Amino acid sequence: MEIEEIVIEDEFITLNQLLKLANIFESGGFIKNYIKDIGVYVNGELEQRRGRKLYNEDTINVENQIILKVITKK
Repeated sequence: MEIEEIVIEDEFITLNQLLKLANIFESGGFIKNYIKDIGVYVNGELEQRRGRKLYNEDTINVENQIILKVITKK
């Protein structure tokens, strides 16, 4: 399974923002409901808070199909 790196310029990005940036869901509303109802795995733990702050090297697993990794541009 390939890991897609998402490069950010700030110290952190919220889970909601990251999923919007990755462009894997239809809309922001869909993302909100998906996170609340199903959740995604952040660093191997189930997360259902869309405001969760993600930092450099955090990994996000969506349905065991899409893996995103946060990379902070220095």
